[in-house]
Amino acid sequence: MTTVQQESAGALLRHWRERRGLSQLALANLAGVSARHLSFVETGRSKPSRRMLLALGEHLDLPLRERNALLLAAGLAPAYPEHRLGDVSMAAVSDAIGRILTSHMPFPALVVDRHWTMIDANDAVTGLLAACAPALVEPPVNVLRLTLHPEGLAPLISNLGQWRAHLLARLRHQIGATGDPELIRLHAELEGYPGDGTAEAGYADAGDSAALVVPLRLRVGDVELSLLSTTTLFGTPLDVTVSELAIEAFYPADDATARVLLGR
Repeated sequence: MTTVQQESAGALLRHWRERRGLSQLALANLAGVSARHLSFVETGRSKPSRRMLLALGEHLDLPLRERNALLLAAGLAPAYPEHRLGDVSMAAVSDAIGRILTSHMPFPALVVDRHWTMIDANDAVTGLLAACAPALVEPPVNVLRLTLHPEGLAPLISNLGQWRAHLLARLRHQIGATGDPELIRLHAELEGYPGDGTAEAGYADAGDSAALVVPLRLRVGDVELSLLSTTTLFGTPLDVTVSELAIEAFYPADDATARVLLGR
């Protein structure tokens, strides 16, 4: 039987400090501790206090999940609870999500977790997925896979090269912040999907000199929808699950799209 050795709190601290590009002195100054003490913590010569680890986690901008992991590695109880959306204690959050999705109709909106798994969506999203392969819309649905897969939305996206580059850039940014191995595997998978032959490096150029953001240009039947996306996060989350939720909402980027979605 193979035993998996858990990383020490000091090793985790060093990993995140280096990932954030900080020296021991820089992090120590931010957290109000001595560089010598921080060095001793990283090498295991000193045992960090709960207060110190929480301060370091905050200054390293660690996700709440990783702050809990840091505490557990030090033999301390986690600081942040993790509930399921269906739990009674999450009723207010679930209700808020439902209200946002409903009020956004007839425009598409959906909720994803930290791995881009779709947690919920309004009816406008459901209507856009009719042409996707059934296997891709079977729960759990990964939104990035569904979007860029050749049997998903990809064949319907007019500016696939730009939108693909936009999504991959967001994913790389998320990987940089979290180091999540599942996201790294997802990025490798998505990179292997075919593009549309356009140059993706200049995705900020949406083909319109007046464009301020990259739109999603999606062909639905005989029409092409041009949609702008926004991402909404919960402010000051104290629960791991809540901190990892994001609401992706889409708005018409032009009058023609607005008329189609509003049924005018």
